[in-house]
Amino acid sequence: MSKRDLISVEFTAEEKEKMQTAFQMIKEVMDGKTVNLTPEERQFYGKINDKTENWITKVHYYMNEHPEMVPFYISKEEFNKDVEARNTFMPWLKVMYSESEGMEDTGMLLSHDIYNTALAFYRHMKLVSNQDVPGTTTIYEDLKSRFPGRPSSVQEEPEMN
Repeated sequence: MSKRDLISVEFTAEEKEKMQTAFQMIKEVMDGKTVNLTPEERQFYGKINDKTENWITKVHYYMNEHPEMVPFYISKEEFNKDVEARNTFMPWLKVMYSESEGMEDTGMLLSHDIYNTALAFYRHMKLVSNQDVPGTTTIYEDLKSRFPGRPSSVQEEPEMN
């Protein structure tokens, strides 16, 4: 790993296959059980915080301890089914959030390393093409199209997008 690299990660063929299998298994289990909300729907429905979570636990307890108190228009069975599904689902979601955050952060560092290496190669091609090294001008001309509108005399570092 060079001094400029922030991270170095490798996956074996076996690890890649395991991840593909695991993701496929998750997709199979969750098929038909998940929904995709619009940003507006996400805003509307929101999330349950810890305080509300505790209150719902109490409601669940009282509904099960005193079924005669549950009004006819509330399906205790559906409520219990939803509570059970959520109690099963939420720990998985927390694990996935944690793993997803780590994967996203790793991806960011890998992207940063890749971009900076590509930029170093581009700068090298610019240098050697200006020195008329055979075969480098075509490469440099192709790569410089990534930074249109910048005069070659400007030495600003291009932004990573």
